[in-house]
Amino acid sequence: MGHTLIEKVFGRKVGREVKPGDIITVDVDWCMIDDIMAPFAISKFEEMGFSKVWDPNKVVLIYDHFVPATQVDDSRHFRVADAFAEKYGVKNVHRTDGICHQLMTEAGYVKPGDIAFGTDSHTVTYGCVGAFSTGIGYTEMAGILGTGQLWVKVPESIKVVVDGTLPKNVTSKDVILRVIGDLTASGATYQSLEFSGSCIENMSVASRMTMSNMAVEAGAKCGIFVPDQKTCDYCNIDYSDEIKELYPDEDAVYSRVLHYQAEDLVPVMACPSLVDNIKPVSEIKGTKVDEVFLGSCTNGRLEDLQLAAKILKGKHVAPYLKFIVTPASRKIYLEALRDGTLEILSDAGAIITTPGCGLCCGRAGGILSDHEVVVATNNRNFLGRMGTSKVQIYLASPASAAATAIAGEITEAPLDLF
Repeated sequence: MGHTLIEKVFGRKVGREVKPGDIITVDVDWCMIDDIMAPFAISKFEEMGFSKVWDPNKVVLIYDHFVPATQVDDSRHFRVADAFAEKYGVKNVHRTDGICHQLMTEAGYVKPGDIAFGTDSHTVTYGCVGAFSTGIGYTEMAGILGTGQLWVKVPESIKVVVDGTLPKNVTSKDVILRVIGDLTASGATYQSLEFSGSCIENMSVASRMTMSNMAVEAGAKCGIFVPDQKTCDYCNIDYSDEIKELYPDEDAVYSRVLHYQAEDLVPVMACPSLVDNIKPVSEIKGTKVDEVFLGSCTNGRLEDLQLAAKILKGKHVAPYLKFIVTPASRKIYLEALRDGTLEILSDAGAIITTPGCGLCCGRAGGILSDHEVVVATNNRNFLGRMGTSKVQIYLASPASAAATAIAGEITEAPLDLF
């Protein structure tokens, strides 16, 4: 019997064949701790009696949710994490560089075949480069800090095949939203979403990141892509024979297979207040919007900003509408500054903020009040996430978000703009 991609990744790591349901102990290549969970993981690490970190060079501390600080207690998280880094020799500390999930691949940490854990559910993002990555609690993270290991149950896999060419106003965000709508928010619980097909192969790594990022919204343990030349170019490594082996066997067994023809897909949005409440934009067109948010670890990359700029060039956001743009990293911010993308967005009326999680986690500028409506490119639209529990959050692609910002109401980007 053949093996799925995630079975190949785990099997190579433990040095033997594995099958779904096996409980294995893996050596961890990378662990990421964000500013929210840092004090809790550190406190638990000390409570467990550890006197040293197993490998300080494999620990990454990233301050992104609370940057810049908006509440009095936020700075305590930075002080606790800084003291920990100094005490135990942790050198990989990012204080104002951007969102953790962007940085873990962009900064050269996670590579194909790696095992990574992080104190944030969207750690699943690193599957975009063919790694296993998933979110864990601070107690598990404390155990990793002291031992460098963690147990995992090998998940079953759901194969998601997307063939063909996407319409010009449809992006990978629309694809993953459609998949989540079909699976439901619990339809992939503790399973691996394995993405394949000609459409997937033609996607940029940035577009793949969007899909891996949202795999957890269907309950998945990970969302993973076969690493290819594009992956290795992004990771600045050779496309070696070892990496080429990270490919599912033809006779691999899947719990379910979903097949999509790209040409049939349309712009969609996740409607309030469930991520799997997916509707075509054409069905909700005309809904008045108070704010548009372009950013987050889902869609704050350069290609997202450039796509929005292409739609907004020479135009202006609707009167009274707030359009907030938050690049996912400092590198992306500078790239968008150099190529004129930020200038176009600014001329169109955008509020451009410092790289970080921003409005996505409800801790930075742009918080909404009762009965306001926001169209956002992030990954969750739960009640109370971006303000009060009466805020209505629609999740959209950068293309639909930009078109909506111009119209002042929900709409899809017309094809003649591309």
